[in-house]
Amino acid sequence: MAEKTTEFPVKQRQINEDIKNGTFKPCYLVYGEEVYLRYQNRDKLYNAMIAGADKMNLHRYEGSDINPLEIIDMAETMPFFAERRVIVVENSGLFKSGCPELAEYLKNPAETACFVFVETEVDKRKDMYKVVRAKGLDIDCEKQDERTLSRWIAKLFAAENKNISQHAIMHLLDRVGTDMANISNEVEKLFGYCAFKDTVTEEDIDAVCANWLTSRIFAMTDAIVEKKQKTAVDLYYDLLALKEPPAKIQSLIIRQFNIMLQVKEMYMNNKDRSLIASTLKLHPFVTSKYIDWSKKYSMEELKKALELCVSNDEAVKTGRLDQIISVEMIIISTTS
Repeated sequence: MAEKTTEFPVKQRQINEDIKNGTFKPCYLVYGEEVYLRYQNRDKLYNAMIAGADKMNLHRYEGSDINPLEIIDMAETMPFFAERRVIVVENSGLFKSGCPELAEYLKNPAETACFVFVETEVDKRKDMYKVVRAKGLDIDCEKQDERTLSRWIAKLFAAENKNISQHAIMHLLDRVGTDMANISNEVEKLFGYCAFKDTVTEEDIDAVCANWLTSRIFAMTDAIVEKKQKTAVDLYYDLLALKEPPAKIQSLIIRQFNIMLQVKEMYMNNKDRSLIASTLKLHPFVTSKYIDWSKKYSMEELKKALELCVSNDEAVKTGRLDQIISVEMIIISTTS
């Protein structure tokens, strides 16, 4: 199966060109899962459109209870000593429910009005999406793949005259995840921590990045699926000492084995990584890790691990087994 193609780079270049040239389309739709990219494009667009003019010409509407007729009236109002009136509409739901009045207006809006719509999800069959696509520009700020994130992180470090190896970048992604806003925050911490260093290392990343408790939880679940029994048990009791609920820990273990079972089944049936990732809603980088982990277990072992988790959970709920002992039993059994 061919890998999923994306329009994001092309659309991003178009937006950047519009901003650089100061020639704006009547409407833009910024949507998708990646919050960082949504907000970045929203802010870049409306700041460029205002371009130092009076903020009286910037109008923001948010939520599902907005009045489309009020927005149209504002768009028809001449800007105050400026070239354009900028209207930002966020989280309206209009691109899922539809809005005939506003969709009709956008076919021929006032020449002095520019719209920036910001949504998490859209329905491409609806009138609002179709008219913005035809008259303006829409950009899907989707979750970025590992290669794109790696390049982006490298550019962040280069802009600060810092060196970081590709291996360290992958270690950072493994440590903090693939959410761009979170990565940006963690990178800023690294810049402060390594202010007097030219090169950022994996040791620096371990010292600074991610919530310590969260990283310990994931380190424990990783140790379990990698069959590192002593490490997993030690981390488990560290978490208990930090008052982490054993029920929460057990639920994370169940989740790991459940995903591994599904990944292994699909991989054994010759499904490619991109299909596994999209079906299970996993990032491609994480999918590769699950495939590698699943190879350490047979299907029978994975099923037995899940059966043990379920039976222990029932025993805890009926008072026949202590919750702390339950998790330890699961760790010992699945790492032996």
